[in-house]
Amino acid sequence: MTLLTSTETIRSTPLLGQSLAKLTEWVQQQDQPSYRGKQLHEWIYQKGARSLLDISVFPKQWRSELAGVEIGRSTLHYRSPAPDGTVKYLLRLSDGQIIETVGIPTENRLTVCVSSQVGCPMACDFCATGKGGFIRNLKTHEIVDQVLTVQEDFGQRVSNIVFMGMGEPLLNTDHVLSAVRCLNQDVGIGQRLITISTVGIPGRIRRLAEQQLQATLAVSLHASNQYVREQLIPSAQQYPLEALLEECRDYVRLTGRRVTFEYIVLAGLNDQPEHAIELANHLRGFQSHVNLIPYNPIQEVDYKRPSPRQIQAFVAALKAEHIAVSVRRSRGLAADAACGQLRASGLQPAAH
Repeated sequence: MTLLTSTETIRSTPLLGQSLAKLTEWVQQQDQPSYRGKQLHEWIYQKGARSLLDISVFPKQWRSELAGVEIGRSTLHYRSPAPDGTVKYLLRLSDGQIIETVGIPTENRLTVCVSSQVGCPMACDFCATGKGGFIRNLKTHEIVDQVLTVQEDFGQRVSNIVFMGMGEPLLNTDHVLSAVRCLNQDVGIGQRLITISTVGIPGRIRRLAEQQLQATLAVSLHASNQYVREQLIPSAQQYPLEALLEECRDYVRLTGRRVTFEYIVLAGLNDQPEHAIELANHLRGFQSHVNLIPYNPIQEVDYKRPSPRQIQAFVAALKAEHIAVSVRRSRGLAADAACGQLRASGLQPAAH
């Protein structure tokens, strides 16, 4: 991340996303004592300051001189709670773009599903985000802001983060990696509690492995063969299934960490026991885990959600092949906040 140096850069680069060391150097450049850096860091990451004017421990004169410096927080555009406690947020960015993030509470944790792009260029056929096209990558502060927003709204610390919102994280690798480090070192979330999801971009999984993060890699497979995968994921035409799996094997060799394979189960398309056996043949001897996701409906396509009995038959077929498998419970369906349902819709602003 580029260090803030000149006055012009200071006023155009948000402070959110900067480390304690960089914030300390920045306040010293403003002829302030170094301890102001720790104060600034605390107010941004722990106390949720949205403006330098909020930081009451700073001298009033200095705050007024820095009136044009942005911390980099978004504006809450819409808040949609679901009966299961999940909350979907539409956040308005500084350029007016809208993104979605989701807070998912359980008994012992609070997970945030974060977006990495405005829209998504991958155009997966079952996904609402892909139907809306791609606008731009999110910056580091725009990713971190989502976590702080959920944390503040729930009034409790976020424990887990999944990069499974809008966008393809590995098409925005630099800012995603920067955000992971910030969330780990500055917000205080363990890397092992962070999951980065991807449909597979040639060469990017190896690059992620070289970072030696402790985060979990989740690969959106969604099919047991190349033919069906191309139906669901257009980019799969340029990235054969075997090539993707070989890169995943490299990831395991380089990191010693297993790969989670996400598999959206679509009735009548990829949900038969023979599909499970075909999938198992790809993964046998692989340090991996399969996460089955029953399809969550969207308006644009007529895919169907498989029955619980069909899901259990798929699970049984994988277990018979000694493949580790679990079924993800869909959260936020009533608020269109479940996996595959996120889109930046033009809803009315939230009441304040």
